[in-house]
Amino acid sequence: MAATETLRQLPELLQPRHGVLTLVGYGITARVDRGHLILQDGIGPERREARLPRVGHGLRRLVVIGSDGCVSLAALRWLADQDASFVMLERDGSVLATTGPVRPSDARLRRAQALAGRSGTGLRIARELISRKLVGQEQVARHGLLDATTAEAIARFREALATADTMEAIRLLESRAGAAYWTAWHNLPITFPKNDLRRVPDHWRTFGTRKSPLSGSPRLAANPANAILNYLYAVLESEARLAAAALGLDPGIGVLHVDTPARDSLACDLMEPVRPQVDAYVLDWITRQPLRPEWFFEQRDGNCRLMGSFAVRLSETAPTWARAVAPVAEWLARSLWSEMPKPAREAAPATHLTQRHRRESRGSSPSPQTNPPRPQSVCRMCGKPITPECSYCALCAVTVSREGLREVAQLGRVIAQSPEAQARRAATKRRHDAARRAWRPSSQPAWLDEQTYGQRIQPRLRAVTIPAIAAALGVSEPYAADIRAGRRRPHPRHWQALARIAGGCFDGSTSSAWTEQLTLGTPSAVTIAN
Repeated sequence: MAATETLRQLPELLQPRHGVLTLVGYGITARVDRGHLILQDGIGPERREARLPRVGHGLRRLVVIGSDGCVSLAALRWLADQDASFVMLERDGSVLATTGPVRPSDARLRRAQALAGRSGTGLRIARELISRKLVGQEQVARHGLLDATTAEAIARFREALATADTMEAIRLLESRAGAAYWTAWHNLPITFPKNDLRRVPDHWRTFGTRKSPLSGSPRLAANPANAILNYLYAVLESEARLAAAALGLDPGIGVLHVDTPARDSLACDLMEPVRPQVDAYVLDWITRQPLRPEWFFEQRDGNCRLMGSFAVRLSETAPTWARAVAPVAEWLARSLWSEMPKPAREAAPATHLTQRHRRESRGSSPSPQTNPPRPQSVCRMCGKPITPECSYCALCAVTVSREGLREVAQLGRVIAQSPEAQARRAATKRRHDAARRAWRPSSQPAWLDEQTYGQRIQPRLRAVTIPAIAAALGVSEPYAADIRAGRRRPHPRHWQALARIAGGCFDGSTSSAWTEQLTLGTPSAVTIAN
């Protein structure tokens, strides 16, 4: 599936949203002109430009998707002066480059980081990171996937971490828990707008396995749900790299992940406790909202990739993952600092990311956690953007309502002809037949005839509710509605009860006479003697 030529791949405006500005396309440019940061991107003739001053720009992350363009040294200096970070990503979930505010670092901390794998510090850090991750996965399985069996299995693996005395044992427990966790995701349905289902491949309609059939690993995702996860993990990895660098750590020297030339192992370590939060965000999204096929395209080898406009929206979640990974990175830095040789009265590392020390000194409470930006709500029928509280656009809502009424009517007809319904109707008919046979015209007052009912009682029934008529006569509400509207005239045995609820007052205290007072549009009561 490829993108159509008429599909708009870029947002209309180039401006920071949630502190993030994303450039995508070809010929991307970031430069400085007269103190302003000039940004340009686009595809073909559709070009966008932004001019940001040094004050009031609101930019915290500049994200570039792709590798076609140029970024000047002056632009990187402008970002550093404004404490803004630069991130370069690929749509397949790869982090190409990151850079953020530079602060003085402590070489002793990096030395302790490099030696942590040979001491108990590394084992303790790895055990805590995986324990936090499994706690998050257990909550997602229990409350998001509603799979208590998988949640209990993950809880057992987490409990076994306390006795894991080697890094290999910790990795084995983490892999087994991950296998159980992702198995619970396997049959999760992925919804698309009803009108687009004919052009959606079958393997896009379920989450499937995290291992892509193209690579044998999560890389090169074959369906949209896994492509979304891969890209958000790339955003999270970039934030983990920036957090490690801001604290003076080396993002490449890991504790849990083994060293490889193709990744920053410490950044992957810091990601582990936050991954379940990304999973919960994606799970909530795909279970509440359909995905539009226009957000994705399929390459010739089957690799599912993200369109530019959709990748831009996902990049806006970066500040959320930065706040989530910050306390993890500071905890790891303090753990390493506690093991390195230093003077006894040396102060603990500064909390540049969370500002915890500053808040504690001022006695202020931590900043409230903010949720990531809500995904765009789309119509479940045609896929058009709608407001979050709606499920269908105004046009499709009429069609859906009509179809719903037709289905309800058909179901009602089926239920009405069921043996139980027929038995209830037969019992009601027998009861009414018996009541008609037992009724005697002599028991009716002489004044209560057809003329009195038609002229004085039935017109006043319009002021009486249908349930009140049905309850007084022991009939169904549809039949009571016909009586009130005059479409049906009930049996004479019901006329006296209808006169009461229509506003009449009967007095039977004397044996020789009794009166009925009906104010039927006349100023005085009408008295009829027996």
